[in-house]
Amino acid sequence: MGGSRNQVNKAHKTRFSSKSSRNLHKTSDKRRIGKSEHNVAKGARAARIQRNKMIREQKRAVLLKEKRASSGSASPPRVIVLFGLSADVKLNSLSEDILSLLSPQGYGGALPTVASSEYRLRATVLQAPHGDLQSCLEMAKVADLIAFVASATSSCEGESDYIDSFGHQCLSVFRSLGLPSTVVLIRDLPTEAKRRHESKKTCSSSLASEFPEDCKFYPADTKDELHKFMWLFKEQRLSVPHWRSQRPFLMAQKVEMVADDMNSGTSTLLLTGYVRARSLSVNQLVHVSGAGDFQLCKMEILKDPHPLNARKEQDVMDAEEVDDVVVRSVVPDPLKQEALLVENVPDCLDNEQTWPTEEEMADAEKEQKQKKRRKKVLPRGTSEYQAAWIINDTDDEESVTDEEVDDMVMDETESGHPGEEGNHSDLSEDEASLDLRDSDGETDADSVMMDGENLTKEQLEDEIKKIKQAHADDEEFPDEVDTPLDFPARKRFAKYRGLKSFRTSSWDPKESLPPDYARIFAFDNFNRTQKSILAKALAMEEENRDDCATASTYARLYIKEVPATVASKLCVRATTMPIIACGLLQHESKMSVLHFSLKKHDSYSDPIKTKDELIFHVGFRQFVARPIFSTDNMNSDKHKMERFLHPGRFSMASIYAPITFPALPLIAFKSSIGEATAPKVAAVGSLRSIDPDRIILKKIILTGYPQRVSKKKAAVRYMFHNPEDVRWFKPVEVWSKCGRRGRIKEPVGTHGAMKCILNGTLQQNDTICMSLYKRAYPKWPDHRFPLLDA
Repeated sequence: MGGSRNQVNKAHKTRFSSKSSRNLHKTSDKRRIGKSEHNVAKGARAARIQRNKMIREQKRAVLLKEKRASSGSASPPRVIVLFGLSADVKLNSLSEDILSLLSPQGYGGALPTVASSEYRLRATVLQAPHGDLQSCLEMAKVADLIAFVASATSSCEGESDYIDSFGHQCLSVFRSLGLPSTVVLIRDLPTEAKRRHESKKTCSSSLASEFPEDCKFYPADTKDELHKFMWLFKEQRLSVPHWRSQRPFLMAQKVEMVADDMNSGTSTLLLTGYVRARSLSVNQLVHVSGAGDFQLCKMEILKDPHPLNARKEQDVMDAEEVDDVVVRSVVPDPLKQEALLVENVPDCLDNEQTWPTEEEMADAEKEQKQKKRRKKVLPRGTSEYQAAWIINDTDDEESVTDEEVDDMVMDETESGHPGEEGNHSDLSEDEASLDLRDSDGETDADSVMMDGENLTKEQLEDEIKKIKQAHADDEEFPDEVDTPLDFPARKRFAKYRGLKSFRTSSWDPKESLPPDYARIFAFDNFNRTQKSILAKALAMEEENRDDCATASTYARLYIKEVPATVASKLCVRATTMPIIACGLLQHESKMSVLHFSLKKHDSYSDPIKTKDELIFHVGFRQFVARPIFSTDNMNSDKHKMERFLHPGRFSMASIYAPITFPALPLIAFKSSIGEATAPKVAAVGSLRSIDPDRIILKKIILTGYPQRVSKKKAAVRYMFHNPEDVRWFKPVEVWSKCGRRGRIKEPVGTHGAMKCILNGTLQQNDTICMSLYKRAYPKWPDHRFPLLDA
């Protein structure tokens, strides 16, 4: 076969060409600009490559800076906390082995700190006491590394043998607090190689689910194994919770107190240690854990007692024998020092009012004298004090205002003596305003419950049974209360109102605020204020000012005006747990309304009632509060109050407390009623917001039962007990437990029965309900800090 095998393609016809190419011959300009052969995306690609290179270099520089800051002489000693997972773990021998490996010359002190020139490492080794949750928690707050120690001699049938109940409780608390870098050291392994490997593998597989994925397991029986671990620890990049890097703090290695000559009740507290995380200014306020917020009167920068340079060790030892060498001393500037402002001082005369004239004052005195002259018919045996509270029957009962009613909204078991409520309802407006500073009847019962020392053992058992019964009733019949028989419901529930829709109905957040709201502070724009304050703190860190002690500096803080009893307690505590002084940001000493998201801890079984006294551990800070619990509605500006903290779900806790900028972890402790034991962990969570305008509504449900039913109409009884109450609550909508809704038409008879019209057929076994709401507020604590006496 002849011919060429080369493929000859058919030329494209003009219908496949573009319009511009077909009309190219009509164009007279021969210098037409064509498309550039240069790739347009080439410049963008080069810019993208350069930008990614810069980002990599910045990250590398940050990591290098962190590594230099966390190792060597420029960093404070690393804090290693040894925590035994069970009671049979021997931490003393392990601590001695690690300290002797780092410092063969010896060590001493309650918080032993050593410097090793061989490992180029400085470390402080702490032993967490098994069974003391408070001490373990304080050590975990400052730990750079938590070494969980497990014993391989325990039976390997399950992981519960390696970790006892206290170990599980501490692990859950540490996770809520935020775990730093963690390792697991396995002790008491067999000497035979095969059995040793199998035992380590079994222990590691049993404990792996309890710790983070990057947690390493190391044998720690011999000196060579500890030597390998220390070399790896030296090169490890440590990670700490984010909240610890926001504020400077100092773990005191020496705690001393100096009596104040001017005031015998106060003293100056001296805390000596390394400044960590950030620079600490002498003009800042500091919080001493458990004691409160204070000002500094002086700060001394001392010579480092544990340098890494081996040639200076002898000089340092000589200096320690004499005293700490002061490098420089810094005193606060009165113009720049932040004031210790806790509460706002309200001016009662600042309100809009008219001063009474002389004639009005004379009339008031005359009317008061006439009241004294009136003869009253008193029961036999009535004292003068009781007679002063009895008002004549001629007074107009209908003139009683809403503020004159003691609206105790819980059930009759919490209301105490119903007969006293009738006496209170007849008080004058001035007397009633004094009694209504605390309008919630629950707080009276709570105050009695807190005073456990005055109750006998039988009374305590009865009170505990009542609380548990109320908790069970609240779970079965939430918010349901009974209308009193001998007191009008329109007065008993005078502060409550009905809502057409809980989600969409309006409620003014500034309406009828309690007197405690005049003592707190609020922000116009909290997010903007927080951003500005954190930016100022970062700028102070970068300025390297003269009034600051930089991180890793060995310093002594002189904290002034500390109560002498509190200072002596801190000196005693320093032998068992670290004393922490934390620098506060601007405004963090002022009181406001804080909201926490918290959940009841699994190990706590007793009921937690709203307004019970709890000890809040928020970051480094500790304070006492009496919270109210509420739901967290995402689609509404109103939130329903809960009478108890129920297990298995998250709730919001609102308290009066010092301002603390989120996000911070929360560990809540609760003391048992009438017991002198240590507080138990009750709940865990985190700080959500600071907002005094958050509306929390207390809901009650009044119930009635159909007496006669005729399709959509029914005669309902037992919701009210007189027709005046029915007329008073007539505008409020009613509903049934089977889903019907309706309204009250009119009262029937003289015993509180009423006619109701509903939107559907009502069943005879249904229940008619009415929902009423009032705004609830937290309870102001009796004492603000755990170490202060109530």
